[in-house]
Amino acid sequence: MEKLFKLEENKTTVKTEIVAGLTTFMTMAYIIALNPNLLTGFGANGQGLWNAVFLATCLASAVGTFCMALLANKPFAMAPGMGLNSFFATVVASMAAIAGVSYLEGFQAALVIILIEGVLFIVLSVLNVREKIVNAIPLGIRIGISPAIGLMLMNIGLGSNAGVYTANSASPYYVMRDFFGALTAGSIKEALGDSWGQMVLVVVTMFVGLFAIIALAHKKVKGAVFGGMGIATAIYWAGQAIFLGVNPFKGLENANWLPPFGDMFENTFFKFNFKVLADIGWVTVLTIIITFAIIDMFDTIGTLIGTASRAGMVDEEGNMPNMKEALLSDAIGTVVGSATGTSTVTTFIESASGVEAGGRTGLTAITTGVMFLLCMFISPLAAIIPPAATSAALIYVGILMLSGLKKVDFDDITQTVPVTIMLLSMPISSSIGHGIGLGLISYTVIMVLTGRAKKVPVLTYVLSVIFLVKFFLAVNI
Repeated sequence: MEKLFKLEENKTTVKTEIVAGLTTFMTMAYIIALNPNLLTGFGANGQGLWNAVFLATCLASAVGTFCMALLANKPFAMAPGMGLNSFFATVVASMAAIAGVSYLEGFQAALVIILIEGVLFIVLSVLNVREKIVNAIPLGIRIGISPAIGLMLMNIGLGSNAGVYTANSASPYYVMRDFFGALTAGSIKEALGDSWGQMVLVVVTMFVGLFAIIALAHKKVKGAVFGGMGIATAIYWAGQAIFLGVNPFKGLENANWLPPFGDMFENTFFKFNFKVLADIGWVTVLTIIITFAIIDMFDTIGTLIGTASRAGMVDEEGNMPNMKEALLSDAIGTVVGSATGTSTVTTFIESASGVEAGGRTGLTAITTGVMFLLCMFISPLAAIIPPAATSAALIYVGILMLSGLKKVDFDDITQTVPVTIMLLSMPISSSIGHGIGLGLISYTVIMVLTGRAKKVPVLTYVLSVIFLVKFFLAVNI
């Protein structure tokens, strides 16, 4: 164990790494159910496809995370990326409509696009092209990525992750947007109806969990994030039983504990449909591939740099050791995802919660990967972990990541403007890649306007142009 993960060199222990891995898993366990929901229209396109995507999510996440552990020895976890999965579902529906085929056939065609992207990333990683792209990102932007991701985590924790759905609306009521109105006799409380108590319970759970984490961290308790989430979960379950009259374990009564491998083999396992791609035109297909590649590349780069910065895993120039291996890991995970039946696999920002719990090596990632595999058998248990508990962890980690702002030179306009734009754009767009793109464009423009155009690396110009084209190029699918 010591020889493989260098625990002593990284000043950590087996216990700390395992707790950190469990913490990371708990904060991102939602993806196991949410990903198949998003990719199949919440089951509207057949239970068989839902089951297939569920298994693919577990398998691709585990394989990508294991690669991160064994190739790069980093505590980061992989899973199908949020945002990318929604875009994938949109592409599937559009291709199915254009080609006049079923959603399943469109899905199988879209898997070809993910396969091409994954293979492309493997080649670029082996040739060090992706690492060169990382090095082309200016130091100021690299420094600003971590706090920008922190705000994004807080936005997720206080927003969509802790949303409350009502019986009459498919749109959630968000905690920090709607809660205060829900406390009064106004229209929001009336609209919530029977869900009003649920809203209050979510808020109480979230803040109890947050302050529990802070208290445990102050006492230097190992696994403070994990412990705080446990306290929040207990509060939530108790509130459901006592105040809402709901059995929090009811979902376990008729739960299916056996992995539905038959559905995966029938629907998605190596089911690549090239005919549908030919029907919609290869120019359109190429545009989609490029779009997926740009978003995935910079989401992964941003997450790696931001989380590694928080953990002190970067040098003075903002470079992370074993970056090549880390980038190769998400490429391998993406190929596995395409072969089993899910969208692009990328590094998850929730990995920051495990880092904050003390995770410093690949043993943390191994633990998280094992949990993904076990979830093929215990998925009902993951489903009853309340989102409000994970929100507490995300908010806490997000606050800590804001400390990276002290490294920004606010007297340097070439740092101040890009970082400020990233701080705003990442949480608003819910895309790390978009935030980095806007930061790069603003940096390049400022350098040119201030007479320092020659100091900008050629590759930085190229990346800025690529993002400009991406932002303004209309994709008709």
